[in-house]
Amino acid sequence: MKTSMSVEDLQVTIVDACLRDGTGGSPTAVLDERALSDEQRRRVPVLAGTSHAVFVSRPQDGSTVATLRFFTRDGELPACGHGTVAALAFLAESRSDNVHLEASGRAFDGWVRGGRETDTVEAAFDPGAVDLRAATEPELTAVRAALGLDGDGDLDDAVVASIGRPRLLVQVKDRSVLDSLAPDFARLREACDRFGFLGCYVYVTPGPDGRTAARMFAPSIGVPEDIANANSTACLAAYMAGRGINRIAVDMGDSLGSPATITATADATEDTGSPAVRLGGVARVGRVVRLPLP
Repeated sequence: MKTSMSVEDLQVTIVDACLRDGTGGSPTAVLDERALSDEQRRRVPVLAGTSHAVFVSRPQDGSTVATLRFFTRDGELPACGHGTVAALAFLAESRSDNVHLEASGRAFDGWVRGGRETDTVEAAFDPGAVDLRAATEPELTAVRAALGLDGDGDLDDAVVASIGRPRLLVQVKDRSVLDSLAPDFARLREACDRFGFLGCYVYVTPGPDGRTAARMFAPSIGVPEDIANANSTACLAAYMAGRGINRIAVDMGDSLGSPATITATADATEDTGSPAVRLGGVARVGRVVRLPLP
């Protein structure tokens, strides 16, 4: 008797999301929605050799909405920024311009350009509202020690930002401090689990042109270090908007040998007073693989 899935049925596209100057990016497994268990979905990024997998329900039966689900080896995520960029590139083969999306019950818009006549796609989307609060001293103490930032002079600022799930944004004084970080991942996971953080996004203050660099450590979701964490970049954009910086470009992935860049704009809205963020990146749809899931 044939089950709802066979080895031959599972076709996975590897999309390099958030490229920098046409290279690098975060390899992401993207595939059409299938009748899989959550355990099988968790196996997809492991077998594909990626940090994340995105399952896409394409619009059909008159619908204009594509539904996304995101998984790492440790389980499902309510949102994933670079995964959304990858999904938009995946959908760009059959759609262009405005794309209506849904993830975890939230409806939002995405935009794509390219993909049919070029090998890269420019993608952008509305990541949703960002909530910000000051980090508490216990949170700072635990995370500082796990990151190896024992000296107060290396850490300039920290806030808790929530978009889907909370994470800690940590500002360090310069790029040399950022590059030298070597976290104790077991200790960092314990600290993040204790305070309910998705992970810790460490960055350097953007320059006058909005360019900066960051590293994202998220052992609590099975990703010790992320090549490109777009939703945390959206959080940073919202925070920087309060400091008069409305456009940023964040370089990530250098420590992992895969350079990536994420762009974000944040503009104040009259209705809520909080900035409206638009998040983007360039992606390339790569090879198609078949995975031997049980």
